[in-house]
Amino acid sequence: MSAKVAFLFLGETLLVPHLFPIVEAIAVKAPDVEVDVWVANAALEALIRPWTANMRLVRLRRAPGFRHDARLPAKLPTLARLLPHLARTPVVVCAEQTSLWVPRLLPWLPPRFVKTSHGVGSMSARDDPRRKAANRTLVPSEQERGTYLARGMPPDRIVATGYVKAAFRHRRSAKPLFANNRPIVLYAPHWQPHRSSWPAWGRLVVDLLAQQSEWNVILAPHQRLVERAPEVRDVLARVSNLPHVHCDLDSFSMVDGSYTGLADIYLGDTSSQVIEYLMRPRPVVFLDPAARDWHDDPSYAMWRAGEVVTDATGISLALSRASECHSEYRPAQIELTADALGDVTGGGADRAAEEVLRVLATSAGRG
Repeated sequence: MSAKVAFLFLGETLLVPHLFPIVEAIAVKAPDVEVDVWVANAALEALIRPWTANMRLVRLRRAPGFRHDARLPAKLPTLARLLPHLARTPVVVCAEQTSLWVPRLLPWLPPRFVKTSHGVGSMSARDDPRRKAANRTLVPSEQERGTYLARGMPPDRIVATGYVKAAFRHRRSAKPLFANNRPIVLYAPHWQPHRSSWPAWGRLVVDLLAQQSEWNVILAPHQRLVERAPEVRDVLARVSNLPHVHCDLDSFSMVDGSYTGLADIYLGDTSSQVIEYLMRPRPVVFLDPAARDWHDDPSYAMWRAGEVVTDATGISLALSRASECHSEYRPAQIELTADALGDVTGGGADRAAEEVLRVLATSAGRG
C-alpha cells in the first residue's frame, strides 16, 4: 500500500470544520503523504476546492454517486461504491458514524478507520456499537476520553487531542450582519425532537424575538432541523425581512463558528454548539419545555452554564437579566468548557494529524 490517507466528506457541511484542519496539518507535517479528500456533492466540492489549491499531494475527489447540486447522496450506497478505492488506502478518516459501518461489517478489509469527534458535551451518543470498529477515536478532552474508557473501549484506541475545530481558519461571516451594535441573541435549537425546544416553543420564540427591539437576532437552528421540521423555513421566512433579524438555514456560516463567535447571548437547548460558544464565556439561556428534573443527570451537565427556563412566559425576562447574572454562571462555564474541549488554542488539529500519521506508520506498507 502507498502512504495515503483518505478523508470522507460525505455528510453535512457541519462536519467540515472538524475534519479539514486535520487535512491541513497532515499536508504540513507529512508532505510526502498523499491525501484523497472524497466529497459527496458540488456544494462540498466548491467549498473545499479553494482551500486545497496549493496543497501538492492533496487531491479532491468526487465520491461515486456524486451529486452536481447541494443534495447529499445516500451514504451507505456511496460507501459501498467507494470500497474498491478505500481498500487500497491504509487509513481512512471520518467524522460521522455511518462510515464506521465499513470496518464494523467488513473488519477484514485493510483500511484502518480513524473517527474524529464532531460533537461535544454531555449528550454525545457514545454507546453506538459502530464506534468500537474504529482503530482510533479522536476526542477533544481527557474527560471525554474517560467516558469511552468507562464503556470498556481499549485505552490505546481513544486519544484526547484538543478541540480540532478551534484550528479551523475558513469562517465565512466576517462582515457585520446588522446596522447597529445592539447585543446579538443567537437562537440555535437542536434537531432531535426529544432534545429540542423547537416543537413546543419554536414558533413562540421566533415571534418573541421578532417583536422585541432590545436585541439583534440570529436564527440559525441546527443544520438538520429542517429535515425533521420542514415548517421551520416558513416560520423563519415570515421574519427574515426584519432589520434586526438574520435567518440562516443553508449557509456554511451556520456551522463554521461564525454565529457562535458573533453572539452575545446564546439561546438554545441541548446542542453542543453551546460548548463551542463558551470557549469565550458569555451569557446563556436554556429552554426546557419539558421541565426536566435535570440537576443530577450528567446528560444535562451543560445546563449548569446558564439559567434554565421551564415556562415560556419567562423567556424575555431570562434574556433581559442574562448579562447581569452572567458572573453567577461564569465559573461553571469555564470548568465545563475546559472539561469538554481540552485544548482550544488550535493545537488539536496538529495532535489529531500526528495520531493519524501514527496509525499510517503502523499500517500495512509503512512498517
